[in-house]
Amino acid sequence: MPLHDDRGLFEFLVLEGAQAGLSWETILRKRKNYRRVFDNFDVAKVAKYDDQKIAKLLKDDGIIRNRLKIASAVQNAGAFLAVQKEVGSFDAYVWKFVNGKPLKRKPGQPVPAKTELSDVLSRDLKRRGFNFVGSTICYAFMQAVGMVNDHDQKCFRYRQLVSN
Repeated sequence: MPLHDDRGLFEFLVLEGAQAGLSWETILRKRKNYRRVFDNFDVAKVAKYDDQKIAKLLKDDGIIRNRLKIASAVQNAGAFLAVQKEVGSFDAYVWKFVNGKPLKRKPGQPVPAKTELSDVLSRDLKRRGFNFVGSTICYAFMQAVGMVNDHDQKCFRYRQLVSN
């Protein structure tokens, strides 16, 4: 479903990075814990996390305890704030890549792992100081926040989204 809330967009960015190499089901089971330990994805708070806070997160078995992924969330929070300052909101920044409207996959087309557009988004995010934002992660993010509608025609969400 299309998401236009900066807090929610930051949450999905962090969760997609945490998911790299793992199943989405694993992350969804830990989502409540992520919200708890990452201050409900308050980007300003996460951007201020220091080494002591990161060390505490590395001991919490309610999340993926990978130093690079946790440090990435903190680094990305700082880059996220810079985008908000420059553009006004992360929502305005990220949705410009799809001209403000979800892209729809043609029926029968395979669901890709990445696209030329996710390549472009990935490069731009990296240029702005984000990490754990490769093209595949970016495409999964675009799906999760509704920038891309890859729902199968048989899915109940497909009809809801096509009518919008």
